Amino acid sequence: MNVAWRERWIWYVAGLGLLVFFWLLGPVLLPFVIGAGLAYLGDPIVDRLQRWGLSRTAGVAAVFVGLSVVGIVAAVLVIPMLYQQSLALLANIPDWLAWIQDIALPWLGIHLPDGMHLDAPSLKKILTEHWTDAGGVAAALWANVSKSGAAIAALAANLLLVPIVTFYLLRDWDDLVAWLRNVIPPRVRPVVDQLATETDQVMGSFIRGQLSVMLALAVLYSVGLAIAGLKLALVIGFWAGILSFVPYLGFAVGFVAGLLAMLVQEQSLLPLVWVAIVFGIGQILESWWLTPTLVGDRIGLHPVAVIFALMAGGQLFGFVGVLLALPGSAAIAVLLRHAKQRWLLSPMYLEGSAPEPLEPSRDSTQAPAAEPPA
Repeated sequence: MNVAWRERWIWYVAGLGLLVFFWLLGPVLLPFVIGAGLAYLGDPIVDRLQRWGLSRTAGVAAVFVGLSVVGIVAAVLVIPMLYQQSLALLANIPDWLAWIQDIALPWLGIHLPDGMHLDAPSLKKILTEHWTDAGGVAAALWANVSKSGAAIAALAANLLLVPIVTFYLLRDWDDLVAWLRNVIPPRVRPVVDQLATETDQVMGSFIRGQLSVMLALAVLYSVGLAIAGLKLALVIGFWAGILSFVPYLGFAVGFVAGLLAMLVQEQSLLPLVWVAIVFGIGQILESWWLTPTLVGDRIGLHPVAVIFALMAGGQLFGFVGVLLALPGSAAIAVLLRHAKQRWLLSPMYLEGSAPEPLEPSRDSTQAPAAEPPA
């Protein structure tokens, strides 16, 4: 085995060992993965504060305070409201189906086939029973956890570790990146630098770009629907923004749900105009300002790749796998792009390819000269 193959096997074994490491220590790694993700998000802001004259520690403290305020506001205000409106949304689904069957379909002149009907009371009973069962399971689970001192200690330790890990990783982020770069052998360092840069661009286009668009749309739709008077504004606007990473899916789901909820709530057509205006403004802002400004023309992750990566990561490594799915899929996308370029230039691909067509000569395009008269 030559030196090149030996080095390749070393990298293969190291990658396999890393996967086994994540698989075995997934629950322990959770606060560290969350802290690393928050540090990755906050590093560009800290760098900008440093350019404005702040020290690294002061910039980290400012960003850390901002992240803490956002987390506290979300935990105290947004999450409870979102939970209550989610309960109301589930409770209203059978009533929506009954309204569609009894009012909307006859008004549109649509009649269901004989023997087919939307059994709203049965659906409401099923949803109520399952939600009660889910609440009972959650209550029993929390009761068991509360009786276990070790479980409470582990939960408290994880909650305390996240801000501590975030602070120190954010403070030493540039030093850690430099240390990792110096560990790489110098002869392969340019290639690794290029791959890391492109991976960061792909990650940035989604995390710092697409996620910003999703958050902005969620806020816009929620506030707009609340101003329009919709009682379920927060939950519908939230999911419309979250699903917007798939083109037109968030708009379609939010628009249909908003129209249906407003129609059942108000029993008139005029409020539907306000729902349409809210989503129309959201689409205009997304197409003409949010996406060009925050995402631009950078190559990001395909929506199908994002969905598959999240599902595969959760199946393989649990919640830690979900958190690592995006950076992992970004790195794989960059590697596949370079592998495709090398394949298209490889002798195996080019061997036996059709020759390039010859350009016609000037003589062949000219008309034959007339023969001189005899």
